[in-house]
Amino acid sequence: MPAYKSFCWALGTTSFRTDNFNQTIEEQLSLLNRFWEKEENRNQSWEANNALQARYYDFMKSEGFVDGNAGNKPKDAREKTSGLADIGLITAGRKLTAAGNALLAISAKNDFKADNFFRISKDSYIYLKQLLKTANPIDGGYVRPFPVLVHLLCEFDSLSLEEFTYVLPLCTSAVYTERMTEGIRNVREGKLTVDELILSRLLDMENYKEALQMFLASEASEESICEMGMNRKSRSYDKTYYPLYLALYDFYLNGNEKAVYDIFKATKPIKIGKWWRAYLFSTLSEKTIQTKKKETIRETVFDAVSDETELKMAFFRIMHLFKAKATLSDYLDLNRRYIKTTDTVLFEDGTVRFDIVPKHFFRLVEKELYAYAYTPSELLTEDCAIDEIAPCLAMNESHVIRAVKEELGVEIQTVEQAQNALDDSRYERFNRLVDLRFSDEKLISLLDCFEKREDSEIRRAVSDNADIPTIFEYVLAVLWYKVSERNGKILDYMKLSLDADLLPITHAAGGEADIVYEYQKTPFYPAHTLLLEATLADGSNQRRMEMEPVSRHLGQHLIRNGADSAYCLFATTDLNINVISDFRGRKFMPYYDSQDFSKYVMGMKILPLQTSDLKNILLNGWTYSRLYALFEKAHESLLPPHVWYKECLSSLLEHVE
Repeated sequence: MPAYKSFCWALGTTSFRTDNFNQTIEEQLSLLNRFWEKEENRNQSWEANNALQARYYDFMKSEGFVDGNAGNKPKDAREKTSGLADIGLITAGRKLTAAGNALLAISAKNDFKADNFFRISKDSYIYLKQLLKTANPIDGGYVRPFPVLVHLLCEFDSLSLEEFTYVLPLCTSAVYTERMTEGIRNVREGKLTVDELILSRLLDMENYKEALQMFLASEASEESICEMGMNRKSRSYDKTYYPLYLALYDFYLNGNEKAVYDIFKATKPIKIGKWWRAYLFSTLSEKTIQTKKKETIRETVFDAVSDETELKMAFFRIMHLFKAKATLSDYLDLNRRYIKTTDTVLFEDGTVRFDIVPKHFFRLVEKELYAYAYTPSELLTEDCAIDEIAPCLAMNESHVIRAVKEELGVEIQTVEQAQNALDDSRYERFNRLVDLRFSDEKLISLLDCFEKREDSEIRRAVSDNADIPTIFEYVLAVLWYKVSERNGKILDYMKLSLDADLLPITHAAGGEADIVYEYQKTPFYPAHTLLLEATLADGSNQRRMEMEPVSRHLGQHLIRNGADSAYCLFATTDLNINVISDFRGRKFMPYYDSQDFSKYVMGMKILPLQTSDLKNILLNGWTYSRLYALFEKAHESLLPPHVWYKECLSSLLEHVE
């Protein structure tokens, strides 16, 4: 009886696939750390301890990490943590490793600044080291997915998203990687399709060969289809394929046109039936298929079958092709999330490629690094230096200079010059991102979504690795960058972590203003700093959560930098009248340094805006050169708060058709 065997690798597990991926990992490490500190857990063992695992689930729930009530608490607790064990941040016994503790320390300090050769954030550097070490056990051997990705990106410079999804994970050994590499070349030259490449990989495995021979030699039945399906969870799951086989037989071998609708109905109970429907039918309209029948059938491999043996072979191939593609599609999200944590790989315009420094560095060391691609690492759980993973990963500044020279074609001599050139390249990419994804119309649409809290649409439009408040800060930063006519280093001004694609990542909350915009002197305004604060809190929550930190951030900035050096804009979806009143009152109130009362500023300028005002700024084409004078005039007004906001700000910004 043929058995299922894994044909691909995957990073992590599908049970740990969440939004806000980086933040979720950090929170999970913190939860585990605190859980094991509790007296009742300290000397307990995780393995085969359902009571302890259920207790951890309850602890996660009490901390707001999970919602609802799991039907199987121990299983849910295991699933929520298994992905962290896979990449060496925790042990199989769910204790933090040295690598996990190093990541937790970075999160606790909220210190994610880049201090490494790759110019990536500190947490991303740890993820990079962990993925360089992470290995999947497959068929008695091991494969390290990230070094295999390095190998292919050095070979091809970039992969299409289709190649990344369906071909890269099939590289499970040196032999298969060589075959898949040649396969990609043939696909690009039009000699092969990705589907044919996947099938060639599957049909090379002994269990698939055995399953096909068994199916051809037996009578087609529910039992034989379940056997040849080799379902990894339960053979019985494939019972739903038998009615489909019968309907295909009836149409393609008996010529019964009425069976077309039977084929369509037979795909419905199949878990991945959408793959079959898309392959077999030119329409997904059930009514059209029922009435037009044969006219809705696409040209497929089944057209060429002339007897049951050929039908069985075609059915076997398509069934396993779609099973494999469904599995690989499911793993795409996981693989991309884990690889994106390294901040070395760009996913844009349907391609996957390295950022500049990683690209040229890995080209230098690829051959030596690839020697480790099919071995496990004894250092997986350690917080080791990168060159301990492989000596070839030792780095020096000349590598950075060489990389930038080769990529950008600029003449540079120092690391500082290289960094400036990399910054210029990064801003070119960011401006292209703004052009492609954040037009004024799109920003207005997003502001509408924030007002209505259409969170799923916001995530689809921006990123699923950041929570909605973080995305609101990011969108405000992009908007204000455009209002400022793209002057200034907005990527520095945003106090957010960004991934390699320059999209936001949520980490633990920081202790400064959301956006600190620096303006140089122009004919329209003096040199100054603008603190932009964003919140989605409303009503009394807005008053409680925002009045103190906004005032504190601005007050501390003014004490450090001078009384006339800065002011603040506060942006939200729905302003609370007492928030307006409090911020207006700050114009006349002193703000003291809580550690030294001799240090204080007399009066602060804080201007509140609603998202409706931000939309009007875009609709009217207001630039900061014009807005600064308007804001200054509004600040000087002596109108009471309940009329001040409407008359001095909102009404002046209203859109004029």
